[in-house]
Amino acid sequence: MQEYFTIFYELVFGFFALFIVTKLLGKSQISQITAFDFISALLLGELVGNALFDPNAGVLKIAFVVAIYGALMYVTEAITQRYKRTRSLIEGSPAIVIYNGKLIRDTMKKNKLDIDQLQHLLRAKDVFSIREVEFAILEANGTLSVLKGSDYQTPTRKDLKLAAQDVDLSTTLINDGEIIYDNLKEKNLNEEWLMEQLIEQGYNQIEDVFYAEYTKDQKLLVLPFLNRNHQKWKI
Repeated sequence: MQEYFTIFYELVFGFFALFIVTKLLGKSQISQITAFDFISALLLGELVGNALFDPNAGVLKIAFVVAIYGALMYVTEAITQRYKRTRSLIEGSPAIVIYNGKLIRDTMKKNKLDIDQLQHLLRAKDVFSIREVEFAILEANGTLSVLKGSDYQTPTRKDLKLAAQDVDLSTTLINDGEIIYDNLKEKNLNEEWLMEQLIEQGYNQIEDVFYAEYTKDQKLLVLPFLNRNHQKWKI
């Protein structure tokens, strides 16, 4: 029993220690995983995993492992921010694989990218034919950035010579049957106004509403919970 308790508190400690390190390193370590980040994450997982199940390792050793990892990642990030030439070596650099509608075979070969893989990446960008692509750039994290040819681009309001419109960010007011009071206050709204809007749409209590979204000058979007038989939405 003591062994399980030891694993439990070491695992909890390791979890929060890694969480703190991740927050300190910034979101880019999560959203933009390069080859270097992938290798370092595997290394960290191996070190922490071994420390957890090593009977001779304790919280101090796990803390030491996490601290060393955090320090190395922080120093590496600082170096790449200060010395631009090191970025391509450590983080990699983007490569153009389609230029003026033509495949750059040498670049694809250098990055170990075949046609099937390229087509998969293009489909993820809603592009189902290479003829639609004017430029395609393989980013350092393995994603593909695509610029379509003019004949395949979606026209904008400017292209159609339409008057510009204000763009408003939608705000969640109810989530999982609970009012988000901070969002309500941010939009200079109150609970009385919210209830009036719900009643107009046939909802007499907050608990009936799963999700409600507010957008300026538009009707409140209200999505109810499923009814008890889970066969259709409550109307």
